[in-house]
Amino acid sequence: VQLQAFGGGLVQAGGSLRLSCAASGNIFSPNTMAWNRQAPGKQRELVATITSGFSTNYITSVKGRFTISRDNAKNTMYLQMNNLKPEDTAVYYCHTYSDSLGWYNYWGQGTLVTVSS
Repeated sequence: VQLQAFGGGLVQAGGSLRLSCAASGNIFSPNTMAWNRQAPGKQRELVATITSGFSTNYITSVKGRFTISRDNAKNTMYLQMNNLKPEDTAVYYCHTYSDSLGWYNYWGQGTLVTVSS
């Protein structure tokens, strides 16, 4: 399975960006897709998850600002990021895994989001 993330860029604080993650290959369903991020000098952290059934979870710091979604027909996941803050600056990674198949665990390359103050 290959995951390709895109949509990052430079934005001013208060602005918006939409990230996309396209999956291809031998995709197992059901699966969970997730966005993680890693800020400079910090550990990678989970940002949001979405299941095949569209159940979502978010970390507290992005609730109300970020929206995760997916199009199962297109095997694509999205992250709409609004009211961006400088602390959202990070490399954002997409991830997919299955709770029932432990080996089904794939990461995409990152896309850099930079929020200027």
